[in-house]
Amino acid sequence: MNTWLESINTASKSDALAMLDGLYEHSPWVAARSLERRPFLSLAQVKRTFAEVVHQAGEQAQNDLIAAHPELAAKAAIAGQLTDASRAEQTRSGLQACSPEEFEAFHELKRQYRERFGWPFILAIGGPKGTGLSRHEILNCWKRRLKHARAVERAECLRQIHRIAELRLRERAQADPVDGQRVMAWADDLAIYNDLESEADPGLDVGLDAGLQVLLTEAHQQCARTISAWMRDCGFDTVSMDAVGNVIAVYEGQAGKASPKLLTGSHFDTVRGGGRYDGRLGIFLAMQAVARKRASGQRWPFTLELIAFAEEEGQRFATSFLSASALVGQWDPRWLALLDRDGLRLADLMRQRGMDPEACSKIAKGASDACAFIEVHIEQGPVLLEADLPLGVVTSINGSSRWLIEFEGTASHAGTTPMTMRRDAACAAAAFALFVESRCAAEPGLVGTVGMLEVPKGSMNVVPGACQCSLDVRAPNDEQRDRAVNDIFEAIRAICEQRGLSYQAKQVTLANAAPSAPFLQKQWEKTLQKLGLPVFHLPSGAGHDAMRMASLFPQAMLFVRCGNGGISHNPLETMTDDDAQIAFDALWSFLENFSNA
Repeated sequence: MNTWLESINTASKSDALAMLDGLYEHSPWVAARSLERRPFLSLAQVKRTFAEVVHQAGEQAQNDLIAAHPELAAKAAIAGQLTDASRAEQTRSGLQACSPEEFEAFHELKRQYRERFGWPFILAIGGPKGTGLSRHEILNCWKRRLKHARAVERAECLRQIHRIAELRLRERAQADPVDGQRVMAWADDLAIYNDLESEADPGLDVGLDAGLQVLLTEAHQQCARTISAWMRDCGFDTVSMDAVGNVIAVYEGQAGKASPKLLTGSHFDTVRGGGRYDGRLGIFLAMQAVARKRASGQRWPFTLELIAFAEEEGQRFATSFLSASALVGQWDPRWLALLDRDGLRLADLMRQRGMDPEACSKIAKGASDACAFIEVHIEQGPVLLEADLPLGVVTSINGSSRWLIEFEGTASHAGTTPMTMRRDAACAAAAFALFVESRCAAEPGLVGTVGMLEVPKGSMNVVPGACQCSLDVRAPNDEQRDRAVNDIFEAIRAICEQRGLSYQAKQVTLANAAPSAPFLQKQWEKTLQKLGLPVFHLPSGAGHDAMRMASLFPQAMLFVRCGNGGISHNPLETMTDDDAQIAFDALWSFLENFSNA
């Protein structure tokens, strides 16, 4: 246990209050109420307690807490009227050295923000890595958040207040998140490899985040080589690349013992304009765990095999989970004939990289080759963020059913066709989309999305004769998913009958749900309990490599909070080094206490 944490647990109330003084700007009540819940098992529990206290304090106390914070680059800063902590933070960011033009920009944003929301703009200028945001990054963040709805921005201000307190707490407790920082540094370093210029909105200040590394491109291969080198540096006993490009590292178990093999890993390919933590976080956390274990000169009573999956996203070819599919014996030889957008064949690209396409069907593992597969991944959603929790235990990876649907009516003149005589395909599609929304909102865990709506050759003065759309339905179990899909197609038939239309539908994918293995899920739950964190359960709405691996091995996932509204597959995908540290601590505890039963 951290010595500072021991002190806070045993100190008198007055001494403990002094130790926490100033973490929350002009709001000592947060610390006072939190101390009533001592003892704390970890700094993560201290921070969680702060968040609970603020949440339970009610709206007025939260508003007062927001109002207690100073404006950025405001007159108080210039006049030296800030608290010592705020002054130090703004100085490190360079806010007190703004040019006249920058001060003018800041003050105009401050005016617009105050006018829109009525409270000061609050930002943890230490940033997600604690190293500080530049003035340019602060300006861009300010502009972006001006577009938020009022409730969304108020919640974001409270999260930023907690981040400010978190950064102050770790400085005071001398508890730098060294493991999390190393993980995030690896993510930064790998992001320099890029196949294309960023496809992100040019108004976003995203730095290196909008990379692109898709299967068998030069950037993708550079990533594989770099990850391989890092794995060797971490102390894995063997590092190799298999027939589909997976990088596989093995850290052997204790000598002289017949040890089981535990698999872990995630993917290192990306989507276009994606972020740097999707997939890669799970690789880097396991690398750091082995680095720490190797440095101690110790071994686990099991062999750990880390798989950096070469392809999960399905960005270059019209299929996904190529890498995991090969490992579980689900490789389809027809995939070798797939063409990318430039007409290049998968088999030919593999040969150009010195790989043997025919070997892809020969690398499958057997069910007895390992005892389980675990994966740590960013949530890629807002649930943990809204719950003020850094970690969540995944109960199941949702099964999905995806369709392409076309409503067929009659194109006619917009001015001469009476409303009662129209066969409008777009209106039918709109009714369909609204039914999907209401049907899927009626059951917890069920989600439905109409992500594409298009009127082919549409015109402003023509009643749409056709409308093409998509349907994506996901649920924690296949029965729930299938019931919803059946209801949706009943609604489609009713809509078409009522409007005199027809439709065509083609199923694109069908993926079965992958429930977490109870014995693995319980071990993730125990790691959270040891950290003093609530055990929070959630399903995975997105597909992951663990979904494919589940066809051979018991699996369970751990989700890690991501910021910026939980956004992912986007240059704004982010997380903090403190959350990376908590994720590492959880993985470390899992490995140190792993039981194959």
